Amino acid sequence: MSRTLPFEGVDNVRDVGGLPLAGGGTTRHGVLLRTGSLHFATAADVERLVDGFGLTLVLDLRTPREIDRDGPSPVATAGVETVPLTFIGASREYLPETGDDTDPLLRNYLGYLGDHPANVAEAVRRLAAADAGPALVHCAAGKDRTGVLVALVLDVVGVERAEVVADYALSAENVEAMFRRWTTAAGEEMPADLTPHKPRAAVMEAVLAHLDAEHGGAAGWLRANGLTDDDLTRLRARFAG
Repeated sequence: MSRTLPFEGVDNVRDVGGLPLAGGGTTRHGVLLRTGSLHFATAADVERLVDGFGLTLVLDLRTPREIDRDGPSPVATAGVETVPLTFIGASREYLPETGDDTDPLLRNYLGYLGDHPANVAEAVRRLAAADAGPALVHCAAGKDRTGVLVALVLDVVGVERAEVVADYALSAENVEAMFRRWTTAAGEEMPADLTPHKPRAAVMEAVLAHLDAEHGGAAGWLRANGLTDDDLTRLRARFAG
């Protein structure tokens, strides 16, 4: 049974609760939703997110250009605090010790960490805040930028590595529905081949292996970029109890 939650105008929605922890137990439900863009959220979607889920914070990982193009989301208009934290910089020159034949998707993901480390760290800090309530993180599709951030969080929290990768890869089953919504709204044809747009488990495995080798895992990378042990302890407590 898929973990994807059906919404009227929001795609690729899932709660990151219920994932197995390496030390036993599971992550808590109702702490964090990961989704695609909120641009097409309906009134019923907003009510479900705000009144049902209790949403208090949205982390918007899109670029300023994307945000300006689409305008405030219906969730932001409803009064939910929405924090823009772009992960994409003007340059994709950053590529740590990987060589010229690196997978382009891996290049992009490592680029998020290199272009905007402060924004990545701030996103995690916001999720770990002592007064944080139920939160939602999204980008355009909720699979790449969102996928990297959620993988970092789950790695810190102690989710089993295979389950971190599986949560990332699960977005692949929702790509067709997202492109259908976008192309219909724009009056365009569906791409003939959606394969290049689908997440691949091997890419996230490589990102996490890089963090392991260079920083001792996501927690080490976050410490190197300004998070404290107290921040990470609060994050684990929020998700793992």
